[in-house]
Amino acid sequence: MIKPLLESLTFDQAGMQVLHEGEGEKKNLFMKGVFIQGGVKNQNQRVYPLEEIEKAVTSVDERLKGGYSVLGEADHPEELTVNLDRVSHMIESMWMDGPNGIGKLKILPTPMGNIVKTLLESGAKLGVSSRGTGNVNESGKVADFEIVTVDIVAQPSAPDAYPKAIYEGLMNMKGGRRLYGIGADAVYDRKAEGYLRDEIVKLIKELKL
Repeated sequence: MIKPLLESLTFDQAGMQVLHEGEGEKKNLFMKGVFIQGGVKNQNQRVYPLEEIEKAVTSVDERLKGGYSVLGEADHPEELTVNLDRVSHMIESMWMDGPNGIGKLKILPTPMGNIVKTLLESGAKLGVSSRGTGNVNESGKVADFEIVTVDIVAQPSAPDAYPKAIYEGLMNMKGGRRLYGIGADAVYDRKAEGYLRDEIVKLIKELKL
């Protein structure tokens, strides 16, 4: 039976790189690293065979080359649909490197994208979480695997802790909805961008990033 599959990697597990590309108003922020691991039993006790990873990564690559936008959230949702109000980035490319699926994503100038950008530039280590579907047998081996998207998650302070959803954490903290609004204003307002940076420090402490 096909079921949703969520697999998270911390900033360090993913070998994540935070990249600035372009100049001036065309300067963009990217994250590049391992998006999905193959051939090893992960913390969810599942194993993704190399051929399953290759097939899923090729499918994403073909969607991208076909002009399809693969959007991701700053969250850790259970459902497979992408919530546009939580979108923070889009996947630029995916490819294989050994047994792993490597990817590069671009942070977008959305409310959550601005918050993720400020978190990264403030030194927060953010991880990634692949969101897909597949069949899992009794031994944990995955078959018929497909990647829906890859989300950005806050790295937990404890090594074995569940990754924290940035959007959910933001909405639950005092003044979080106001901060989300500032993230929207920061698209056009330099003053709001500066204020957002100050408020992000509080979010980092609240989520213990």
